Amino acid sequence: MNRPLAIAVAGLGTVGAGVVNVLRANADIIAARAGRPIAVTAISARDRSRDRGIPLSGLRWYEDPVALAADPQVEVVVECIGGSDGPAKALVEAALAAGKHVVTANKALLAVHGAALAQAAEAKGVALAFEASVAGGIPAIKAVREGLAANRIQRVAGILNGTCNYILTTMRTERREFAEVLHEAQKLGYAEADPSFDIDGIDAAHKLAILAALAFGRPVDFSAVHVEGIRDVSALDIALAEELGYRIKLLGIAKREEGGISTRVHPCMVPVGAPIARVDGVFNAVVAEGDFVGRVMMEGRGAGAGPTASAVVADLVDIARGRFTPVWGAASAALKPEPSLPMDRHVGAYYLRLMVVDRPGVIADVTGVLRDHAISLESMLQRGRAPGEAVPVVLTTHETSEASVRAALARIAALDAVVERPALIRIEAL
Repeated sequence: MNRPLAIAVAGLGTVGAGVVNVLRANADIIAARAGRPIAVTAISARDRSRDRGIPLSGLRWYEDPVALAADPQVEVVVECIGGSDGPAKALVEAALAAGKHVVTANKALLAVHGAALAQAAEAKGVALAFEASVAGGIPAIKAVREGLAANRIQRVAGILNGTCNYILTTMRTERREFAEVLHEAQKLGYAEADPSFDIDGIDAAHKLAILAALAFGRPVDFSAVHVEGIRDVSALDIALAEELGYRIKLLGIAKREEGGISTRVHPCMVPVGAPIARVDGVFNAVVAEGDFVGRVMMEGRGAGAGPTASAVVADLVDIARGRFTPVWGAASAALKPEPSLPMDRHVGAYYLRLMVVDRPGVIADVTGVLRDHAISLESMLQRGRAPGEAVPVVLTTHETSEASVRAALARIAALDAVVERPALIRIEAL
């Protein structure tokens, strides 16, 4: 058998330790598929004394992760540090400059700096591989970039954050409020102590920016993604959605439209019969639509040591075999910087939930505002009767523009009978 592929792992948290474990546990089948053994020879982590559940004796240890790039015995650097800047960015830049292949699970780094890093990799003729950066163990990157290479992709979308999907699923099945379920998710380890990146949609937006670049052959552009999280989704909205035949999911959606590409992350109501509506708990799903292949959907675990390490090792096997493609599917010079469409250009159906004082004339005032903004209603639902008290009124619309809905809601919110900010959730047929 050929000489081993020598790799270094920077960061020994959940993912980094998982990579070392997978390489050792499945060494025989990995070597057979890679054509040679893949051997961890050097590591870098902040705390030498911490027990990570794997033996680390005999490995070269670097306090400074960037120093891995200068190790002449390392052929591939695996970056598992995380973060869009700081040590992770410095390490990847140094490794590429030194002519070493890089494998990373770092979606934030790629979403923010992916264009420049791709050019650096091209200049040195080395791989920058990132299967683990999107949807954990689901082979979404290879599917979109390589498996669907013959297609013009019209849309790529999905459930891209397991924390949010777990919270929304539990809110629905147990009829509990967001704050309570978030606290439980933190105790179970499904949510971080500071969950902002997850619940505010940033993590999903990083992943969507990557998928959009691959799907549409354009430079990665995280700044173009419209981002909303799930903090404002209430148990009431989830229950009403069920009554209307929908489930609420946090989706990332990138779509080719007239005039450019739209990229957006926000809560959506999807029909209960849609396959993606049944993807629950911490699972992720990715949907791609191509002109020749039609609709493709992949589902699986989107995070955790095993699934993410599996994706990292898949990239290492490709590198060991000498297989690697341009970072974004085509050379940087061949990418097309198509315009990004702003959110106010979005056209679709909407769910609107108002809390209004139950008195005569309120519905007429609301529908008058909607008429003024040319918004046509699909249905209206009023729950209960409580004269003089606040009651929910639910409206669903036919297709209309985001700009019109936002303008109408601003006027509706100012009505005396409306007692709290109206809720808005977009309806998607995915």
